[in-house]
Amino acid sequence: MAEASNPTGPVDEHALDESVTFTSELIRIDTTNRGDGTCRERPAAEYVAERLADAGLEPALLERTPGRTNVVARIAGTDSSADALLVHGHLDVVPAVAEDWTVHPFSGEVRDGVVWGRGAIDMKNMDAMVLAVVRAWARAGVRPRRDIVIAYTADEEASAHDGAGFLADRHPELFEGCTEGISESGAFTFHAGPGMSLYPIAAGERGTGWLKLTAEGKAGHGSKVNRANAVSRLAAAVARIGAHEWPVRLTPTVRAALVEIAALHHIRVDPDAPGFDVDELLGKLGPAAALIEPTVRNSTNPTMLDAGYKVNVIPGHATAQIDGRMVPGGEDEFHATLDRLTGPGVDWEFHHREIALEAPVDSPTYAKMRAAIELFDADAHVVPYCMSGGTDAKQFSRLGITGYGYSPLKLPVGFDYQALFHGVDERVPVDALHFGVRVLDHFLRSA
Repeated sequence: MAEASNPTGPVDEHALDESVTFTSELIRIDTTNRGDGTCRERPAAEYVAERLADAGLEPALLERTPGRTNVVARIAGTDSSADALLVHGHLDVVPAVAEDWTVHPFSGEVRDGVVWGRGAIDMKNMDAMVLAVVRAWARAGVRPRRDIVIAYTADEEASAHDGAGFLADRHPELFEGCTEGISESGAFTFHAGPGMSLYPIAAGERGTGWLKLTAEGKAGHGSKVNRANAVSRLAAAVARIGAHEWPVRLTPTVRAALVEIAALHHIRVDPDAPGFDVDELLGKLGPAAALIEPTVRNSTNPTMLDAGYKVNVIPGHATAQIDGRMVPGGEDEFHATLDRLTGPGVDWEFHHREIALEAPVDSPTYAKMRAAIELFDADAHVVPYCMSGGTDAKQFSRLGITGYGYSPLKLPVGFDYQALFHGVDERVPVDALHFGVRVLDHFLRSA
């Protein structure tokens, strides 16, 4: 059995090539999730299940809705007394308009050392890297110390009802013993300035609060006086919500991020000091401020409006939707503030709601994640951060699983990783995939 102390372990050229091939071929399987129930992840699920089976595993294909397929497999570790680790990735992707792209978003084209297509970053790259690692282990006869549970999920880009939510609620036995998990949106290179390569590991997520606002009023002719205009009531509420300045609420993860990133800029900070001004500090952190700024407060961004059917008719009903996010511990404040901001004549409710998450940054697992990155990039500065959005870790937290964002990629200067999430011309460098396979292999063997 290969030792975890061997940095290269079983990762060979075959494994590196497979990470690229699998990323490209998964992109070619169109798993667009428009949120309307038409997505079918099954072809991608069968693709990964076949390759897991080739590695000697026994993948289970599970569905709540026909065609919305999830895959779960377990690798037995060498230490039966150790807690298991969950490694999960979703198979669905957001829509892409081909006319807007340099290459077709579902071509999976490999051009000039880059894999192009929807899912190259979010997150078929991670799906592929995990497959490559598992198959490399099988060829070399390697087993990890802990049991590793691998889950490929459906429906992450919508409600997760057919994916991680279904697995957590209906098949908790498949995750027996799992106490921690890793998935997307962490351990990527963030170039914060000349010579400063940050690798943010996600150790928290803001909660999701997608809201529907409903205003009722009096229908009537557009030329008449109407002091019960539903559109006016709704517009005023939306304007108040959009303009609201949420107060600062610093969580342990965000505090740690502030202190560590400030130190790299030769700034000593004490978030508990009287008069500490987080906005002033963020102004001194250059590009790195983007990692922290969205997560120091709750937020509410108006995104959709719907009212009326004719210009000279005042409708009696109007609706709006708000993308709300809550920092860990910020839900009570969120509720009270929305009650106040909506005002008379406007009601609000959750259209979709998920909890906020917090993970320790002083855990042995976090330390091993940090060490694996530093082993393969001597210039790395690993820092914690909190995601502004959310992942399937929210659903798996119902099972007592603490989640981290850890899908390692070493990216060149000028490569805007975060802008490519749900963006046009999504792509990933081949070298970044190779780095990710090496880091994942070392971490998962040592975890």
